[in-house]
Amino acid sequence: MTEIEKLIVKIENDIAAAFNRRDLDGVLNFFDEGVIGFSSTKHERLRGLEGLRKTFHYYLQQSEKVEFALDEIKVQNFGLVAVSTFYWSVTKISGKREHEIHGRGSHVFLERNAQWKIVHEHFSRSHRQPELWDTSPG
Repeated sequence: MTEIEKLIVKIENDIAAAFNRRDLDGVLNFFDEGVIGFSSTKHERLRGLEGLRKTFHYYLQQSEKVEFALDEIKVQNFGLVAVSTFYWSVTKISGKREHEIHGRGSHVFLERNAQWKIVHEHFSRSHRQPELWDTSPG
């Protein structure tokens, strides 16, 4: 893995850690102010940091505790642009009740002034039924 790929993976994990601390300003620090994308919470396109804040706030208000985790982060670097794809899960905890949501996501990063910022985000919930999509031989 290249140094840039390692850096992007670290940024992704830092975002998850900040979210789990409920530090929305810390999360938003990794995004460009002109970010645009799609959330798993609503159909309409989200725009800017305030649009992101609203979608993150939505999840945090759903439960007493929310745990966000990333898995299988893959990074492609194209010079000043990098794309990160990953699987995600959100566990909402209220009292003794837990509810898990799974999905996949991608971030497009742009390097500007020696800083990598997310300029595009796309999250979607997973509806995959593994037994129907197994492409392994046999």
